[in-house]
Amino acid sequence: MRLAKYLAQCGIGSRREACRLIEAGRITLNGQIARHTDPIRLDESLNCLDSIELDGAPITKTETLAYWILNKAVGTDCRLLEQDETSLIRLLPKAPRLYPVGRLDKDSRGLLLLTNDGELTHKLMHPSFAHSKTYHVRLDRPFTDEFVEQMASGVQYKEVRTLPCQVTRLSAMSFEIALTQGLNRQIRRMSSALGYKVIDLQRVSLMTLTLESLAEGAMRPLTQQEVAVLKAAVTI
Repeated sequence: MRLAKYLAQCGIGSRREACRLIEAGRITLNGQIARHTDPIRLDESLNCLDSIELDGAPITKTETLAYWILNKAVGTDCRLLEQDETSLIRLLPKAPRLYPVGRLDKDSRGLLLLTNDGELTHKLMHPSFAHSKTYHVRLDRPFTDEFVEQMASGVQYKEVRTLPCQVTRLSAMSFEIALTQGLNRQIRRMSSALGYKVIDLQRVSLMTLTLESLAEGAMRPLTQQEVAVLKAAVTI
């Protein structure tokens, strides 16, 4: 098994985060600074036969996989920074270690999936899988039907041309948009390029997951059925 994949299964984060740790020289394998190409030896019970450490602390076994959903409030920063009073890390339990699947901007709110399942995180975040996320957006003024058509067909800003997406008007100043891309501040930048400012942005669904009645700022574990349905959708 590749080192990054094993680290993701150990619950330290996604494969991408594991790769960052390896690149930073924070992972050692059998006493040596680890490399991306290093394989991990497993026995028949899938127990690791190698000595792996993160910042000198042994990684001895995989954690029990956990899946939670959070209705993030505006003002919560998704970066896990210990020194930041607004960081998401202050809302998370000490165990199991949970990590957000992607991010919501500090000034955005809504559904955030939290898990230590690095394989699922990889599949949900990697652009090649093109999984859907749906948002409700309110602008600073009424918009035209032409705006809806332009948003749906793709918007050019800086060096980026966004992919076609689904856009539905909800009211004179609000709309629903379903994206398969995950560009930084994408909806805000798309709207700005067309002359509008986003006043409120809420993620209402991620693939098969929805907020339903979950209060803002609250979090809960997913049910076994929700996890099964999500994983089945991801593998389609």
